[in-house]
Amino acid sequence: MEELKKAILEFAETSKKTKFYFSDMEKAVKKVMPGAKTRDIKKAASALVNEEKMMYFSTGSTTLYGLKGRGQTEDH
Repeated sequence: MEELKKAILEFAETSKKTKFYFSDMEKAVKKVMPGAKTRDIKKAASALVNEEKMMYFSTGSTTLYGLKGRGQTEDH
């Protein structure tokens, strides 16, 4: 799980976009860790949100992920 979290954070920090879809994050993690399962990636992403390292961003119909403190968010 820690390796998945690290891969997710690495993607979030290097991504050109400040908010991204789960599918984009999943593709990036699977490039680094080909054996990673979608469910495990989702659990790791949720854990990062719970740890307040990442956050959800909802457009009403879609939920995106973002690195906390990066980009424009409700916190700023």
